[in-house]
Amino acid sequence: MSATTTTSPDVRPFTFDVSDDQLADLRRRIEATRWPDRETDPSQGVRLDTIRALADYWAGEYDWRRFERRFAALPHVVTTIDGVDIHAIHVRSRHEDALPLIVTHGWPGSTVEQLKILEPLTDPTAHGAPASDAFHLVVPSLPGYGFSGKPTGTGWDPQRIARAWVELMDRLGYRRFVAQGGDWGNAVTEQMALLKPSGLLGIHTNMPATVPPEVSRAISRGDPAPPGLTAEEQSAFDVLVHFFATGTGYAGEMGNRPQTLYAIADSPVGLAAWMLDHDVASYELIARAFAGNPGGLSRDDVLDNVTHYWLTNTAVSSARLYWESTLAFFDTKGVEIPVGVTVFPDELYRAPRSWAERAYPRLIHFAEVDEGGHFAAWEQPETFSREIRATFRSLR
Repeated sequence: MSATTTTSPDVRPFTFDVSDDQLADLRRRIEATRWPDRETDPSQGVRLDTIRALADYWAGEYDWRRFERRFAALPHVVTTIDGVDIHAIHVRSRHEDALPLIVTHGWPGSTVEQLKILEPLTDPTAHGAPASDAFHLVVPSLPGYGFSGKPTGTGWDPQRIARAWVELMDRLGYRRFVAQGGDWGNAVTEQMALLKPSGLLGIHTNMPATVPPEVSRAISRGDPAPPGLTAEEQSAFDVLVHFFATGTGYAGEMGNRPQTLYAIADSPVGLAAWMLDHDVASYELIARAFAGNPGGLSRDDVLDNVTHYWLTNTAVSSARLYWESTLAFFDTKGVEIPVGVTVFPDELYRAPRSWAERAYPRLIHFAEVDEGGHFAAWEQPETFSREIRATFRSLR
C-alpha cells in the first residue's frame, strides 16, 4: 500500500491522539459497571454471560494501542464538505491503473469494518488475483461517526451524504470510480447511483434493496404474502416479516429519540451491549467469540470497533442518522446504473435473484456465497474481495 496522493488543497492529512488518561477512564468505567440480574429467557437480548465476558476481557486484556498502531499507520485524510469535516482512509494501490473504489460502512460499524479488505483490494497479486483487479480505496467515516465531524444541524441524510461522497471523490482527483456499501453504506451508495454523477461507473452491495412494492406493502400492512411468490421469494418474505416484528427495536429508538441514549454515551458496557444487539446472527457470532469459539470475528475485532465508538464519543451522533433518514431500507429505489449483488447467508434477508433482477435492470453480477453475514467485509474479507473484483471487472 502506498501513501496517499491528493490533488485538492482542500484535502488535509489527518492524525489522531488517544491519551493514557482516556484509556484509564475507559477501564475504570468498565470495572464500575452496575450489572443487572440474569435474563430469564435467552431471547430477551444480549446475555449476561456474554457481556460480562466482554467486559472482563476489555478491562483486563484488550490492548487498544495494538490496534491504534495499525490504524494510525494507514494514510488518513480529512476535508470539510458542507461545513462538516469528513475523515477517510485513502489507500492508493501500487498498480497505477487501479480502479478507484469508495466503500461505505454502516451502523454499528465504522471504518474498522473495512481494514481487512485494504490489502486484498489494493494489492491483489499478493492474494491470488491479477494486477488488473487492483483498486485505489477510499473508506470514509459517515458524518457523526468515527473521526468525521458531528453535524451541528439537521439534514445529513443518505442523500446529502451521497452528494458529499461525490465531492470527496472529486477532491481526491478521481474522475471515474465505483462504489460499494452495506447497511447505511448501501443506502448512501444507492443514492449516489441515483444522482448519476458522470464518473460513477457502477456499484456493489452486500445488503441490496430489492423488495418489490407489492411485497413491501404486504409487510407494512401485516397482510399475507402476495400470490405467486416462488419458494425463495416466500422465504425472503417470511424472514422480513419476522425481522420487522422482532429485530428493529434499536432502529425505532434511534429513529425517533436518538438524543435519549445518554446511557450509551456514559457507560462503555452499555454501549457495547447496544452495538452487539444489531441482529441475531451477528450477535451469535460475537457471543461465540467471547465464549472461546471465534468464527469470522475475534474478541479484538469486536472491541476495536466498540472502543473506536467510545473514544470518539459517537454513540449518540451516529444514532441520529436513523432520525435523519426517511428511506425504506429494503425497498427498491430505481437504480439504473450497473449493479453487483452478493448475498451472504446470514444477512438480514437473502435477496432472491428474481427480486434483484427487477430492482436492478443493469445487474452485472449476482452471487450467493456460502458463509458470512451482515458485516461481510469484516467477517469474510477474502470472499468479499473476490466478489468486488468479479463485480467491477467488466467496468474497467
